Amino acid sequence: MKPVVQDLADRWEAAWSGRDQHAFRHVCSSDVFYEDPLSQAPLDGPEAIGIHALRLWTALPDARVERTGERLSDGQFLVAPFVLKGTHRGDLDNLPASNRYLSLHGVCYCQLDPPRERLWRVRVFLDRYDAAVQIGVLPASGTVSERAFLMARGFGLRLGRR
Repeated sequence: MKPVVQDLADRWEAAWSGRDQHAFRHVCSSDVFYEDPLSQAPLDGPEAIGIHALRLWTALPDARVERTGERLSDGQFLVAPFVLKGTHRGDLDNLPASNRYLSLHGVCYCQLDPPRERLWRVRVFLDRYDAAVQIGVLPASGTVSERAFLMARGFGLRLGRR
């Protein structure tokens, strides 16, 4: 991978870990389009991403994003696997702090801007269900709690797989 793209991916991860909502201006184009499963809607511009990051840092004050594998790039597109780690110590919307540790794996799929200097289109893929289980909002798969949850939802009791 080209050093420019590698540096861009490093700065993207550092922006999420650095607690500076304005850091996204140095990594993203002014017309960046961003989506992730934790945002209410797609976001336009680095300022909107910075505001979204503030919500994350409020909920997970020790949040950090770390590289988990090989990044792939053809010069126009970048794929970067990561893990988001932190402790849920702050409220998020109507969800009170659980004080539980979260380790959530994901992948960023990015398109670079035409000069190939900044991120232009970013889609983040991660498992919201796994996040909800880790912070105790939903029961873990295969537990008695999950069976009770499914019964309450009207799915009945599963006695075994056929």
